[in-house]
Amino acid sequence: MPTELSVGQAQEPQHQGIGVVAPFDFALDRELWRWVPEDVSLYLTRLPFFTTPMTVQMAVACGDRKAVRRATRDVLTPEPGVVAYACTSGSFVDGAAGELVLRRSMVDAGAPAACTTSGALIDALSVLGVNRIAVATPYVQPVTDRLVGFLAEHGVRTVACEGLGLLGNIWRVRHEQVVEIVNAADSDDAEALFISCTNLPTYDLIEGLEAALGKPVITANQVTMWAALRALGRSAVGGGALLRHPTSVSTPHAPDTNPGAA
Repeated sequence: MPTELSVGQAQEPQHQGIGVVAPFDFALDRELWRWVPEDVSLYLTRLPFFTTPMTVQMAVACGDRKAVRRATRDVLTPEPGVVAYACTSGSFVDGAAGELVLRRSMVDAGAPAACTTSGALIDALSVLGVNRIAVATPYVQPVTDRLVGFLAEHGVRTVACEGLGLLGNIWRVRHEQVVEIVNAADSDDAEALFISCTNLPTYDLIEGLEAALGKPVITANQVTMWAALRALGRSAVGGGALLRHPTSVSTPHAPDTNPGAA
């Protein structure tokens, strides 16, 4: 009698996907995967390599719309439902108008919907009802200043900020250093705290920091994957006040599906 073959426990098919455009030095692919449900795939690609240190000039280069359009096209073959630009500095460095141009460039390239880390940050603050924020970054001060200006354009006041002053190797920052910079940046006037840069590891820190600070703590990778999954009508997997908020997954948010919109 022939032996019956077994394929083990059936798994959910990978029927949804997110395209991710990341900077050339992005090193936290595994952290992004932790935010998504098991039946959602990530299709990652990198922007072109450059030798510029992590300054305003590098952020501008990362936000080059021609490079972003090309990278967007690179992830379209598996037909993602949304494409996320996973770089905080590259999406805030040219202000609110620059962030809008990035999203429209991605849709022009064929993305069915598009989001950016900095745009997702603004959406997250709106969901949480936050208008005053403390900011912790790994950046040098001129880059952090661009983030403060971007937030101000959206009516969000930065009441305190602290940066590590790094010009590279941001992915090597230890959890202990992230906690130190968060504690240094926090202020009683801040309604929430934002940890900037998708190359900072934060997945395992959010809930502990929220408990210690008594306020929402949102991070670059958290808001990026939250926004991308929201565009698919899905929920992110992880902790934090943002993901627990009832309006975080109520209405899928798919910005700039119509590039001609105002």
